[in-house]
Amino acid sequence: MDVRNCRSCGRLFNYLGGPNICPACREESEKKFQNVKEYIRENPRASIQEISDENEVSTQQIKQWIREERLQFADDSPVGIECEICGATIKTGKYCDNCKNNTAAALAKSIEKPKAPEPPKEKPKKENKMRFLEK
Repeated sequence: MDVRNCRSCGRLFNYLGGPNICPACREESEKKFQNVKEYIRENPRASIQEISDENEVSTQQIKQWIREERLQFADDSPVGIECEICGATIKTGKYCDNCKNNTAAALAKSIEKPKAPEPPKEKPKKENKMRFLEK
């Protein structure tokens, strides 16, 4: 049994995996997430700071939900975070489409599939004919 202190409230709890927070704090965090999600639906043009202020959630927590792809914003929304590789503005996730594609291509190239062996070339058949020597 793994007993840890909650990172949010400091209470002891039986750790089963995931973030280092107790079930009560996890439930509270989930309620805040649902409130933020509903607020974004009602106010699609709100900035991260406005969302944070209205829902009493830190901007870091909102960015974390965006990186986890729990929140996604429309293309015309002013909300955006930076790609972790190139710094381009993205609406959800950790990487922009270009960096995702480049990383996938580099990975695929580094793990090349084994080539199928070529069938052996057939040697020309020798004709087995009887030959005569001239006298």
